[in-house]
Amino acid sequence: MNLLECLVGLALSLVLVAPLIKNSGEFITKQIQYEKSQSLTAEADRALELIGRAIRIAGYQNAHSAIASIRKNTASIDYLQIQKNNGYRGSDSLVVKQEISQGIDFDCIGNALSKERTKKNLAQQGFLVDRQASAPKGVKVNGGSLICQSLDRQGRIQNTTLMNGIHHLSFEELPASIGKAFKIKLEMTDGTSIHQRFERIFTTRNLL
Repeated sequence: MNLLECLVGLALSLVLVAPLIKNSGEFITKQIQYEKSQSLTAEADRALELIGRAIRIAGYQNAHSAIASIRKNTASIDYLQIQKNNGYRGSDSLVVKQEISQGIDFDCIGNALSKERTKKNLAQQGFLVDRQASAPKGVKVNGGSLICQSLDRQGRIQNTTLMNGIHHLSFEELPASIGKAFKIKLEMTDGTSIHQRFERIFTTRNLL
């Protein structure tokens, strides 16, 4: 086999192999995007469930509570508050309050609610979107951070990052025949090519 035959054989091999290499690269890219998309979906589901649980419990009143006598003077707006356009990229924030039940309840970071974790006998938890504080300077971030606000054992507000990749979060109150209904819109991003939108509707159980 002379040099020319070797070169021809090499060229033919490249012609045959090149599409396989290209297809393999495209497959790997799509696989990475799929895994990122699944991860963002799982994070969005977790965030929406935590927010929805807080909305459902907002305004809970314990029949044996020490503040039972002053409930009539507490407006429902005090138990659930939405602030518009005050977070990352104009995201909304939510704060809910409730009394402690006789059972075991948890806040948005998994702490068991107790009398120590209350302020004026009310437990409190909130959700807001802020810039990623942990991102190195100069590095492009993949959206903002979803922050859980809860009360520590001294009744002080503490902020805990639940997840990153939040592009936007909004709350919209809807008309409802029973309770108060809220539509939550959550946008997730990986900071480059993936951008997903999620919507859920939750109704309060204790507020009219």
